[in-house]
Amino acid sequence: MKKAHLTREQRYTISAMYKQGCTQKLIAQAIDKDKSVVSRELKRNANLKGKYSFCYAQDMAELRKERMKQPRKLLPDLKKKIILMIKEDFSPQQIEGRLKLKNQSFVSHETIYKIIRSDKQEGGNLYKHTRHKLKHRKRPVGEKVTIKNRISIDLRPEIVNLKQRFGDWEMDTIVGENNQGAILTMVERTTAFMMMEKLKNGKNAKELTKVAVRLLIAYINHVHSITTDNGTEFADHEKIAKMLKTCFFFTHPYSSWEKGAVENMNKLIRQYIPKKINFNTLNNQKIKQIQQKIKQIQQKINKRPRAKLNFYSPKEIFFLNLQQKVAFSS
Repeated sequence: MKKAHLTREQRYTISAMYKQGCTQKLIAQAIDKDKSVVSRELKRNANLKGKYSFCYAQDMAELRKERMKQPRKLLPDLKKKIILMIKEDFSPQQIEGRLKLKNQSFVSHETIYKIIRSDKQEGGNLYKHTRHKLKHRKRPVGEKVTIKNRISIDLRPEIVNLKQRFGDWEMDTIVGENNQGAILTMVERTTAFMMMEKLKNGKNAKELTKVAVRLLIAYINHVHSITTDNGTEFADHEKIAKMLKTCFFFTHPYSSWEKGAVENMNKLIRQYIPKKINFNTLNNQKIKQIQQKIKQIQQKINKRPRAKLNFYSPKEIFFLNLQQKVAFSS
């Protein structure tokens, strides 16, 4: 069923109740619409100062309605104007917004991209005026992997957030050139003690689980929690948590700072393994040599004195916290 547009009366009600400070939910109930309709209307038809008023909103709605009646054929003069703006290095989004601001014919940024692509196919160079030169990252094609039963970092105990308890870990992976190869990195939050190992099959969840458990099993009594991002390589988190008798938490999407300890550690590792290196070759070394090289990097970083540890090394403080009850290997 086609949804009916808002009427003048409904917009007037929205404007009046909005000025009185009513909530969007209450306004939606008054005009018998969903709350999302009110939210969209307040954003879409607000004036340049971000305020909503009946007269301005109704004028914008009517203008948009008239535009929709007009044929969508791109007129030659408008196309020339768009091409000139492209040559001034305006992005398609900027061109769309500029035309809208000047109350000129509406052209979507998708249409502008079509102009650029068509020009490129004909041997033109308009694409060179775009920031990415039409080179978009190729995403892997296949079935989307979802991580089931994730526990949000919001539910992580406060003692972990305070970074005062020994035995709370962060986990991540770093990848090689062109996403070839991966290294698992794990950091104990209070001591900055780090363990790392190259994954034979890249960011494979099952292999990562085996490696993570093998590296941490010796310290099982000192693995109170593990925090990671939402990478699909952590899809077997429940198995890791079960085998290590620990709790597994996930950061919010695109919030890498929520696992800052391992992010900072990855930057230290990049001092020895730059981003452009392929982990599968690593200076043309064989697999055993690569693993030895990675262990050497781990040992070197763990032996560095740290200011936040009063210039003790992570290895020294980690060992002291273990109280010599667990065999130490690095």
